[in-house]
Amino acid sequence: MAAPAEGTPVWADAMFSDVEGAKSFYGDVLGWTFGETSSEYGNYTQAYSDGKAVAAVVPPMPGQEGHSAWCLYLASSDAAATAGRIRDNGGEILLEPMRVGDFGTMALARDPSGAVFGVWQGGTHEGFEATGVPGAYCWAEVFTRAPEKSDPFFTAVFPYRAQRMADGAVDFLVFRHGEGGDPVLGRMRMTDDFPPEVPSYVNVYFAVDDCDEAVRRATSRGGVLRFGPMDSPFGRFAALSDPQGAAFTVIDMTKREGEMPELSDVS
Repeated sequence: MAAPAEGTPVWADAMFSDVEGAKSFYGDVLGWTFGETSSEYGNYTQAYSDGKAVAAVVPPMPGQEGHSAWCLYLASSDAAATAGRIRDNGGEILLEPMRVGDFGTMALARDPSGAVFGVWQGGTHEGFEATGVPGAYCWAEVFTRAPEKSDPFFTAVFPYRAQRMADGAVDFLVFRHGEGGDPVLGRMRMTDDFPPEVPSYVNVYFAVDDCDEAVRRATSRGGVLRFGPMDSPFGRFAALSDPQGAAFTVIDMTKREGEMPELSDVS
């Protein structure tokens, strides 16, 4: 299997003070099952959808309690070199590249606007075993208060080509792999609709087979509906926070309404 291109989203995990609560919540909302807990790697527990690895949950590191959030990992063929580019372009390395057994090498970083993300150089663990199907990762967007910092950062660190959505109502970019490459990641400017205490972050989307039903299950289990459900050309989606505060979005990509927006290259 060919290694994913640099900057491709390849994995997602989250720290939860109440891991069992998180497993119960996401098991109900997304249909996940969970593997054996790996005590050797900080009680890291993989989540599965239809038998395929799609994410993981883990207890927080000391000092990180109460800060639940999903972390998206972007592919790198050389985590140390990627970390160097992150520093050179105004980002911050929160966790230096660290080998995780034979699974691969990870690093954690923060972009110049404050959005945290991971870097993953795959070994025996190449990343998602399924994407774009119910219960699995399908998309992500960098929500930033300072796109003038984030945009040049991501295109310098990864081989992204940036395209702007023509809809003037929102400031939205799509990062894709080179000329004619697939879309990789979105970037949304955070407006005053976001409370000032909410920092820049990466919002992870999980596919579901019924957006409204996923919202119903989430809110009945203590999740908070932040936006939607709403129809779009990409699918019917809703933004949520789980009971421990981690933000995520669910989307039914089979229910699409409206025309796809036009994109133009960013000079």
